[in-house]
Amino acid sequence: MNDLLIYCKQLNKTFKSEAENLEIIKNLDLSVRKREQISITGPSGCGKSTLLSILGGLDRPSSGTLEVAGLDLVHADEKLLAKYRAATVGFVFQFHYLLKDFSALENTMLPAFMLSGKKSDAESKAKELLNAVGLSDRLHHLPAKLSGGERQRVALARALINRPAIILADEPTGNLDRQSAMMVEKLLFDMADSLDTTLILVTHDTNLAARAGTRFVLTDGSLVPE
Repeated sequence: MNDLLIYCKQLNKTFKSEAENLEIIKNLDLSVRKREQISITGPSGCGKSTLLSILGGLDRPSSGTLEVAGLDLVHADEKLLAKYRAATVGFVFQFHYLLKDFSALENTMLPAFMLSGKKSDAESKAKELLNAVGLSDRLHHLPAKLSGGERQRVALARALINRPAIILADEPTGNLDRQSAMMVEKLLFDMADSLDTTLILVTHDTNLAARAGTRFVLTDGSLVPE
């Protein structure tokens, strides 16, 4: 299947302690095509964020197969994983994690500058994306001077600046009022469409989840089609 982007087979994640072994992900299978938009729901603590961390190369599975964009994430070394996180994946979290002493423009351009070392190109791309998310008049504002919705739009622009193949969004509207959430929701799907980016979204918001073309519930460590 030439448009297959993510392939998981019998994926497992166990957290071990002296007291117990806690299985979070159990024999999970998932295949994701390029440009597909997927939502994952499920109760708190069921492993949704853990799954996104594994897909994003922030954590490793305990066992199983995981290949993304031709890279074996189970056996990749840290150097390869760092490159993968920088170039292939864009993260959007519930909390924006913007650097408080950097402007909206500086926060957005930083991943591109770190990847390419070309400041002018990074700045140009950042301005283009901030304009696309409606923040062209907020370029030089620090995060403390932005509203919650504006900060999350900066975070979205930052996630997209390296034109990632995949956006991993973990409760991206969970910290916002309804009006701001609706704006971020629309931008998230519109930008994924316009950039031909695959979107995998974890959320408790059933309305947001319903926008995805493919929907799963994570239950007992595995994904069940909704």
